[in-house]
Amino acid sequence: MDTVGLNAPGGRSRRPGGDQIIPRPPRWAPGAPAPWDGRASAPVSLDAVLGAVAARGPGRPLDQGKVPARTSAVLIGLHDGPHGAEVLLTKRSWELRHHRGEISFPGGRLDPGETPVDAALREAHEEVGLDPALVEVHGGLDHVATAVSDSYIVPVVARLDRRPDLVAATVEVQRVLWVPLVELLRPDTYRQELWWRDQGAWAIHFFELDDETIWGATGRMLVQLLCVSLGLQTPAWTEAVDTARSGSGPDGAPPPP
Repeated sequence: MDTVGLNAPGGRSRRPGGDQIIPRPPRWAPGAPAPWDGRASAPVSLDAVLGAVAARGPGRPLDQGKVPARTSAVLIGLHDGPHGAEVLLTKRSWELRHHRGEISFPGGRLDPGETPVDAALREAHEEVGLDPALVEVHGGLDHVATAVSDSYIVPVVARLDRRPDLVAATVEVQRVLWVPLVELLRPDTYRQELWWRDQGAWAIHFFELDDETIWGATGRMLVQLLCVSLGLQTPAWTEAVDTARSGSGPDGAPPPP
């Protein structure tokens, strides 16, 4: 179980990231700066994060027409570390069929009769040995749909009163990580890319740490968690980006028709 980061930027323009597979499409371009760009990357307190999440209310579901068949839940577990709030993440095994080697929250598909909270707690216990008795649920983030695994994800945000000793308890998990939120706010960590698909251009969020790269659905949820915690507007991710309005296009050119 590792704590990621906690090193000064050291003058580098970009942290090295990790060995994750990034399946970029042929047409892509750099995206917008971080919503928190220009802010000092000061530690974020756990009470501030959970208070903002609770005040916001339940996470918004997707339109019924956009809901995939498979419903999953993930646990966004947070505890109060020496550098502010820290979030629990895992690295998925390279032996998996989907999302192999990616950084994710503990979670998985709902069993029959389960609620998203039930599933998130069960999966966290199965994957990293987290005792559900240590978890206090405080709310959720907006629901997310994924294209590769056709999943509908319900994020559950919770407090851990202490940092438990966790280990990879299943072949699906290769590594357990604790990442201070202040590490994600560093100016050398976040970047956005626009990926062109059939429906238009989509914003893809990346957090490049010292030895791992967080992206995909996990990146989307972390962006919202940080924006909610800092009182910022959350970028929309359920619809294609309006590139005509933003003026963005591949290689700095006008957006494709």
